[in-house]
Amino acid sequence: MKQSVNPAMNRQRRQFLRRTLSAAALGLVTGGAVPTRLLAGTTSGAAQANGLAGLFAADFKLGTALSNTTLLAQNPATESLVAREFSAITAENAMKWEEIHPQAETWDWQRADHFVDFGQRQQMYTIGHTLVWHSQMPESVFVDHHGRLRPATEVQKTMENHIATLTDRYRGKIQAWDVVNEAVTDSGEWRKSHWYNTLGEDYFIRAFHLAREGDANAELLYNDYSMHLPAKRDYALEQITSFRRNGMPVNGVGMQAHVHLGDPALAELEASIEAIAAAGLDVHITELDVDVLPKAYDYMGAEISTKFEYSEELNPFPEALPQKVADELAARYESLFKLFLKHRDKIRRVSFWGTTDGESWKNDWPVVGRTNYPLMFDREGRPKQAYRAVASLKASSRSG
Repeated sequence: MKQSVNPAMNRQRRQFLRRTLSAAALGLVTGGAVPTRLLAGTTSGAAQANGLAGLFAADFKLGTALSNTTLLAQNPATESLVAREFSAITAENAMKWEEIHPQAETWDWQRADHFVDFGQRQQMYTIGHTLVWHSQMPESVFVDHHGRLRPATEVQKTMENHIATLTDRYRGKIQAWDVVNEAVTDSGEWRKSHWYNTLGEDYFIRAFHLAREGDANAELLYNDYSMHLPAKRDYALEQITSFRRNGMPVNGVGMQAHVHLGDPALAELEASIEAIAAAGLDVHITELDVDVLPKAYDYMGAEISTKFEYSEELNPFPEALPQKVADELAARYESLFKLFLKHRDKIRRVSFWGTTDGESWKNDWPVVGRTNYPLMFDREGRPKQAYRAVASLKASSRSG
């Protein structure tokens, strides 16, 4: 059952929307300068604490990812923006294996602890990302100092210790874990990672059991990109459903939403939302961003190791985003959120992969050195046209 919204909250939201939409009516251009007094008028007051997440509170949680820079307390303005606008947070990199556990006996807790503390202070739905992944891993987990592959028993023990240490430290403070990340290929088979090559599919099953042993209450998720592809989606769901029947604890699937202005089609995304829900799993829209730059050699995935050579043709907007493209970005976000609202009964959370354009990974992936504009806030932390388009959906839903 969806949470009801009290009248006071509705009044706050209406005030917030009036300020936001009146700013849009003044013709503010995405990425352009905004007078300080006008900016303050669109984001201050009693409705400020609700932000965008407050508008969608009765539908799903709205989240963002915190960068390492923010988590090193070097970006307090971004922390304030996150606290105002979002209800869920994910650590973009701070909990990945090579960051938090770079050597067998070395743990670096500074950023992860700050992340969890921030989530608790702000009473946010906090997602641990990620326990097991093939990328951003110390090679020493799988290969000894002689260059030989470690035996399966040793690799499994390392995985068990890693998951147990993390889940024990943050038990009761993390509401959801991305337990396994990106284990299936786009063509619909197991990724032949070190994990799979050493332990077979059992590594996947064991990781979820270990996470449940570490925290009895956290939601346990499988997270992957390009889940709109039928072969990938169907294979992943087939494996998860089979493992679940045999006792593997899992609550949901994260659909990474690294999309472009024109693709994937909404119908493809919708089919996967429906398929995941039909399998009895919660849908989490994760890592949402909209790439506005030309696709590098038509690449559509999100494999972090993929890199392409820089060219000016692939970086057409180094100074500012043209209004035409800003319009397209706003329309794309509006259409995505209309889809999410349509399936609010299936979707647990929608999370962006970053807060401001300046901190987005899309500036350096898959081509290093580009200037991208994929998020809801510009490089100065100001709400963009896309933000206002999404916020307006709630005004429309109440007036319709």
